[in-house]
Amino acid sequence: MARGAGPLPELVRLIAGELVSEVCSIYTLRPGDILELAATEGLRADAVGRTRLRVGEGIVGLVAATGSPLNLPDAQNHPAFAYRPETGEEPYVSMLAVPVRRAGRTLGVLSVQNRALRRYDADEVEVLETVAMLLAEVLAAAGAEDSAEEGLGATMPRRFPATAIAPGLVVGPVIVHGVTHGPRRLLADDPQAELGRLNDAVEAMQRGLDELIAAGLPKADGRNGADATASREILDAYRMVAADAGWLKRVGDAIRGGLSAEAAVHRVTSDLRDRMRRVVDPYLRERLADLEDLSGRLLAALNGDGQPVAVPPGAILLARRLGPAELLDWHARGIVGVVMEEGSASGHAAILARALGITAAAGARGILETAEEGDEAILDAHEGGSGAMGCQVILRPEQDVKQAFLRALDARSAREAGWAALRDQPNLTMDGTPVRLMLNIGLTMELAQLDATGAEGIGLFRTEIAMLARGAIADVAEQAAVYARVLDAAAGRPVLFRTMDLGGDKLLPGSARPEEENPAMGWRSLRIGLDRPALLRRQLRALLLAANGHELSVMFPMVANVAEFRAARALLLAEAAKVRPAPARLNVGTMLEVPALLFQLPALLREVDFVSVGTNDLLQFLFAADRGTPALAGRYDLLSPPVIDLLSTLVEQTRAAGVPLSVCGEAASRPLEAMTLVGLGIGALSMPASGLLPVKAMLAELDLPAFRQVLASIRRTCGAEASVREPIAAWARERGLPI
Repeated sequence: MARGAGPLPELVRLIAGELVSEVCSIYTLRPGDILELAATEGLRADAVGRTRLRVGEGIVGLVAATGSPLNLPDAQNHPAFAYRPETGEEPYVSMLAVPVRRAGRTLGVLSVQNRALRRYDADEVEVLETVAMLLAEVLAAAGAEDSAEEGLGATMPRRFPATAIAPGLVVGPVIVHGVTHGPRRLLADDPQAELGRLNDAVEAMQRGLDELIAAGLPKADGRNGADATASREILDAYRMVAADAGWLKRVGDAIRGGLSAEAAVHRVTSDLRDRMRRVVDPYLRERLADLEDLSGRLLAALNGDGQPVAVPPGAILLARRLGPAELLDWHARGIVGVVMEEGSASGHAAILARALGITAAAGARGILETAEEGDEAILDAHEGGSGAMGCQVILRPEQDVKQAFLRALDARSAREAGWAALRDQPNLTMDGTPVRLMLNIGLTMELAQLDATGAEGIGLFRTEIAMLARGAIADVAEQAAVYARVLDAAAGRPVLFRTMDLGGDKLLPGSARPEEENPAMGWRSLRIGLDRPALLRRQLRALLLAANGHELSVMFPMVANVAEFRAARALLLAEAAKVRPAPARLNVGTMLEVPALLFQLPALLREVDFVSVGTNDLLQFLFAADRGTPALAGRYDLLSPPVIDLLSTLVEQTRAAGVPLSVCGEAASRPLEAMTLVGLGIGALSMPASGLLPVKAMLAELDLPAFRQVLASIRRTCGAEASVREPIAAWARERGLPI
């Protein structure tokens, strides 16, 4: 194959023999996003050239659409399986299919099949992927790449797996953003005149940014000016980059070297882009979106581009990356959804999207190359999805698929209208059991959600989020001002402040990444605070000043043993002795995330005022399963017997000790998980705002005593199962509960 010798039929015979597979097939991409069976060993020979699948159709089409392999022990029962009778593949049960890709483009799919029910091992997957790399060169030499190019403008549906970063469901036309062209004029006739143009453009860009930020930020709370605070928290770092003499000086130097102003901006941006793409730190890489946003604005000011793109109703913006000001700008023009090829839930654009109520997804690789202006798309960033397929973008959907999603959208709107009516109702189950529902937030711009959802307080205020958004740790006075605004907005409702959880994947710009094989289990969170006590003491002092004599609740994250909790509490009490007025009541608690702490519960419960379970970290440590790894998503389930037993024991021990217990992980926002948590006896749940009213609606219809009996029975009979999700869900569906 490496020498380009041998026709495709000979290659599939060779591969089938070497992998001891009864079937080996090659599908190649044809114009119109069609995958055609080009060669096979084991299937019917007359199916070659006749069997065709659309990209996204069947297992082969799904592999082509996602660019990821599928290893299926029972392929015919997979939801994507598409039966083709002419192939004679009925006897073959297991299937391994890998994409054939070259230079980022999918040219086809290579698959093997067997009669036996089996999962191909890691070595076999690696071998087939290596063969696919060589096959890509063979297909490209035979002209497959040209053929694939012809299909780019096709009208066939395409599905792109993605990651939801702001939940929702949107159906509408797309706008393709971010396709840039080189400068029309490269060289400067008069460098001084070009420098003057640059200075004028920088001033115009700064004025435009100030106007956009002042007008475009969401109103958080009119009583305390939180939209001004949010402007500082989210966009201070962005403004600093916009005014930074460093990159603007580079642009000026390039102009003095003979380039036009536009060409100089292009060159400096390209150089910085290349450097930042080599940075490993995910937060620093997010700043690339800010840089490209600013570069685009400066070029627009230089070119005098003042005519904004028309936005059709219900539009979905497709972009490689987005900066925060760009998102504000597009939001003002009326977009309702955003799909990015790159980005993360902690990026500036993601934080703003959630605050603005824009449905958003990231990680939809290749969508910009495939989409054309005016194509219709479905953005399904629903809550509760697991793994890459928990969120998807369907480009050019079939009519029946589109209608199905439109019906789902209508049903969702009706449900949300019903949820809104529950806002001011007490949080009770159908039988009258109270459940405290609170919010997880990290920015003051989110404070308006307290009243919008009817939340009973803030069960988790992530103090590090504002620091990450700003790009620096604020001083004591600035921190105290933020925390005071949170307490004022809560208006007497409880607020649990978590001290800064930095480290791992949350590094400030300029922070060196420690040499750690597993940063999630490394030097992070309270470990940093105890090793750098001056940093933690400043934050604790700011929290005490913000309380101003009122009640204050502080909890420490990533506590691994009681000694660490005592050390952290000692720092807090030492600061409290210096601050006047002292808090009316000081509650000190811990997040329960590290499994080791479970074995010290009696000693811990004698020391703490409250415990809050962080399910995200607790489960990944408990199962040794990185929650960011899609391949492990199915093994990371709150509704598994060991986790349910763990939580049940925790409920019993905290209740006996008289220590309040809450759950503040993302799982609490999913109605099925919330129902189980309440069934175990957990009476306080804290969650993102998008999950509160759906959980409240579920609780209002839940007969808690009846469910507890069912849950006890399920635990007795299914204790050895990997998960009890399905029997719990079946009981809920039978009773029509909104799960």
